[in-house]
Amino acid sequence: MAEKPDMGEIASFDNAKLKETETREKNTLPTKETIEQEKRSEIS
Repeated sequence: MAEKPDMGEIASFDNAKLKETETREKNTLPTKETIEQEKRSEIS
């Protein structure tokens, strides 16, 4: 069976060392217009 992980590292972790980050959406959902345009191109 697996050994229990050492929680000492987690207990001594300093959140102040983390950098501020900005979250950005990389995979945006298509707009309604894009979906309609794709549907029309499949029919042709």
